[in-house]
Amino acid sequence: MEYKIIYSKRKSLAIQVTPDGEVLVKAPKNTPKKNIEETVKKYSDWIEKTQKKVLGKDIGMKKASAEEEKLLRKKARELLPEKVNYYSDLLGVTPTRLTVTGARTRFGSCSGKNSISFSFYLMRFPEDAIDYVVVHELCHMIHHNHSKEFYKEIEKILPDYKRRKKLLDL
Repeated sequence: MEYKIIYSKRKSLAIQVTPDGEVLVKAPKNTPKKNIEETVKKYSDWIEKTQKKVLGKDIGMKKASAEEEKLLRKKARELLPEKVNYYSDLLGVTPTRLTVTGARTRFGSCSGKNSISFSFYLMRFPEDAIDYVVVHELCHMIHHNHSKEFYKEIEKILPDYKRRKKLLDL
């Protein structure tokens, strides 16, 4: 697997897949090449999956026409606030903001200030998958990570979350 290494004054190693599918490894200065190679190998499945998403090789995130985008955004603006309100009440959290984006590399995100964003491309997926993404992002307001506790929080609301998550696997 090809990748570009960028050394800088950072404390940890990070792997990024750019919008054109290039793999960047950001590493602290003096990081041994062997450590970088091991990390890239360890995350090779994630890298390949992310490259497929970024390059739009899967139907779910393939670029929408202007007309389809308009329809998907409309559906997202109608459906997502309803779902966010419902699950927010169950979890006891309140997002500071809800936005709909055209992101093609992720279905949703939660900022450090508890602002929630969802890609309109999520509207191409079954409702069970949409519910999973909504709950996933809202749970980030409780746990800003992907720890065991985070997934236990999701499981409290969606006991079948693993099945729902698989609906998103591209």
